[in-house]
Amino acid sequence: MGEQDPGGGKKTAKVTKKAAVKKAPAVVRQAAEKKAPVKKAVAGKAPAKTVAVKSAKEESPAALVRRARRINRELAEVFPYAHPELDFENPFQLVVATVLSAQTTDLRVNQTTPALFAKYPTPEDLAAANPEEVEEILRPTGFFRAKTKSVIGLSKALVEQFGGEVPGRLEDLVKLPGVGRKTAFVVLGNAFGRPGITVDTHFQRLVRRWRWTAETDPDKIEAAIGALFPKKDWTDLSHHVIWHGRRICHARKPACGACPIAPLCPAFGEGETDPEKAKKLLKYEKGGFPGQRLNPPQAYLDAGGKAAPPLGAG
Repeated sequence: MGEQDPGGGKKTAKVTKKAAVKKAPAVVRQAAEKKAPVKKAVAGKAPAKTVAVKSAKEESPAALVRRARRINRELAEVFPYAHPELDFENPFQLVVATVLSAQTTDLRVNQTTPALFAKYPTPEDLAAANPEEVEEILRPTGFFRAKTKSVIGLSKALVEQFGGEVPGRLEDLVKLPGVGRKTAFVVLGNAFGRPGITVDTHFQRLVRRWRWTAETDPDKIEAAIGALFPKKDWTDLSHHVIWHGRRICHARKPACGACPIAPLCPAFGEGETDPEKAKKLLKYEKGGFPGQRLNPPQAYLDAGGKAAPPLGAG
């Protein structure tokens, strides 16, 4: 319903929207009118040049590809050290850790798996494990009974079907208990160097927020986004999007005023637009806090990232 004007008529939605923009803070007006870039609060990277972001109906397929790839390039400069945030030393550890990461944080998994892999370093060891002992180790990750069943089951499958080795093919990985396409692509991309798109909750949220796709089914999202980028870019693209979702573009309160791609984002203004207030919303190394890995890559540490504390350290 439109609001009433003094003469008894209704103002149009268009007029109301224009009035709201005029009253909004300057940074919001700039993004809404697409006349000037939003000042970015993340240090060390100039904001992207402002471009007009059209509605999904107005943006051509070619324009969408250009904008999507430009966002990925910008994020690659902001997160040049982006990497999988689960600690692992081999494909077996990665597939187990990824299964355990469901419904919990990577940090909690990283704090829990050292004890698990110290006691059960190989698929053969975990396949023969006492479930009650595994449950006790996995208790901090939540849903520990179901996760125990999955990791013991996938370990048995690795031993019985693949000679104790994690297979490097998608069709084989998804046959393992607890392993779906998302987990399979994490393993393929980061343990075997085979490109894949990891459609987790952060990835789903951001690609819809950026209007790269309107799909909600993970498999359809994977197909839609895969069509926008060269296959060789898929794994790094996944890292860039997920890192941005965890650090800046949060679900409930995005740090819009500290976002390096604000001028390219059709959802600018959904979160905090004031640069100083937005800076306080940044997480992990962008906010000056530890990351999620106990043993992160050296490149991350060299860039100023901090390792996470072990379980029980506070």
